[in-house]
Amino acid sequence: MMFERLMLDGALLIHPDRHADERGYFARTYCRETFLAQGLKDCSLQCSTSFNARRGTLRGLHLQRHPHGETKLIRCVRGQVHDIIVDVRDGSASYGRWHAVHLSEENGLSLYVPAGFAHGFMTLVDETELLYQMADPFVSVSAAGIVWNDPDLDINWPFEPIVISAKDRSLPTLKTWRDAS
Repeated sequence: MMFERLMLDGALLIHPDRHADERGYFARTYCRETFLAQGLKDCSLQCSTSFNARRGTLRGLHLQRHPHGETKLIRCVRGQVHDIIVDVRDGSASYGRWHAVHLSEENGLSLYVPAGFAHGFMTLVDETELLYQMADPFVSVSAAGIVWNDPDLDINWPFEPIVISAKDRSLPTLKTWRDAS
């Protein structure tokens, strides 16, 4: 695995080391010892999957409020997504900045998202599935989010979402969320 540091402090893009032959390939996508040696959290506490039937499905921007921040390792195992993370950590030099990455079954990349980041994605093809590995437990009372089209964030989504939940449409802006926290 190769660890690529992103412009948002603590966030990483992880490139698998694929070993290919006539059968296909083999790649290690996670190793606790390697993560700990890199100073990262162990993302093996909980695993979840997100299946999305239609292209243009938008989920997010989701996070857990302090003190129940959630570190995640995210990989697209089928299809492809435009994945977004936003730094919402108080006092962070990159507070309010976002980063986009293309995750797909073809590129096999994983995104390491530290606690204190909001996360969302838009599917680029039908039948897209993401695998989440979490380092921290989900605490429903700490679940929160930022609206996907917050004008202050000015996130560059690839197109207008086709499918988005009423809950995600009604999330607050970052400023409103921060003022309420």
